[in-house]
Amino acid sequence: MEIEFLGTGAGSPAKARNVTSIALKLLEEINEIWLFDVGEGTQHQILRTTIKPRKIARIFITHLHGDHIFGLPGFLSSRSFQGAEKLGQLVIYGPKGIQEYVQTSLRLSQSKLTYKIKYVEIDEEGLLFENSKFQVFAARLDHRIECFGFRIVERDYPGELQVDRLRAEKVPSGPLYGKLKAGEKVVLPDGRTLNGKDYLGQPKRGRIVTILGDTRQTPNVLALAQHANALVHESTFGKDESQLAFSYYHSTNIQAAKVAQKAQVGKLFLTHISARYVGLKSLQLEKDARTVFKQTTLANDFDTFFIPFSRK
Repeated sequence: MEIEFLGTGAGSPAKARNVTSIALKLLEEINEIWLFDVGEGTQHQILRTTIKPRKIARIFITHLHGDHIFGLPGFLSSRSFQGAEKLGQLVIYGPKGIQEYVQTSLRLSQSKLTYKIKYVEIDEEGLLFENSKFQVFAARLDHRIECFGFRIVERDYPGELQVDRLRAEKVPSGPLYGKLKAGEKVVLPDGRTLNGKDYLGQPKRGRIVTILGDTRQTPNVLALAQHANALVHESTFGKDESQLAFSYYHSTNIQAAKVAQKAQVGKLFLTHISARYVGLKSLQLEKDARTVFKQTTLANDFDTFFIPFSRK
């Protein structure tokens, strides 16, 4: 599991930062990539990475402000020319209106897609999607328009099969090991019955990634972030601009750091950086946040981070 920042700026593109888009790379887990927001120029950013658009199976839109969705029609159109039809439908999740926006853009531009799109417009908080490996939860944030944050929860991994112990007990290797690893009961040729659950180590806890849209501070921020291995939190404003952040329905770097501290997250990534913060001023955002939460990183375009398992 890796997270790659395709755009880390706020409002409009800048020389150093494109507008918002984040790729959650789940290639080893389920051979998919999920996008969170698709700001203008996202497909150009993807060209500078190893991401294959046909691997992008799900897109989650936090809200319908332009710096989070203006890149969506172009990306969807280009994806048609890159073998996407072989992978079936693409699913787009977002607030009410996302389907109308995409379909109107494609219709007026006479764009034809070679694959189907399924739209899931979010009208309730809670479980949004699940499969055998992951669950995704959505909760409303506090922004000028309806906006959501997402909590991606990886299911726990079963414990490792204790092969050395089985060998010591002279259990023959082969298909029996597969059944034992699945937790099944098996009968050995010598008549012994073994319960696979007795030969498994401790389960490995799955990882949690929280990706927030634009927001003031609200209880749902803390709930979504609780014990996350990685928290992606907007940092549009600096430490001395809390009133300005509140007025514009955004957050500061210090507010983000306090959430990470209270929620006991593993790593905090600051993104959605105002174009006013360049050079040393942007580094100061990270430095100030680290006085509250040490494991803070200011995300830059094309930064890629592996999400480790919890040590606990």
